[in-house]
Amino acid sequence: MARQLKKLTVEVPADLLARATMASGEGVTPTVRRGLELVAAGSAYGHLRRFRGKVKFGIKLSELRLD
Repeated sequence: MARQLKKLTVEVPADLLARATMASGEGVTPTVRRGLELVAAGSAYGHLRRFRGKVKFGIKLSELRLD
């Protein structure tokens, strides 16, 4: 199934866009996509952090380190 795309027009500070594209080493579209992915991932990680200390694992850390 093909990914549905949405065309946007956004206003961003020129210096921020220049720094972001320089940091990514890519063009505007891939840089903006990566930024949106990072925002979405940050939210997901925030939800996962709520489980810290609440999930019990059946394997011990020392056993995992044997690999």
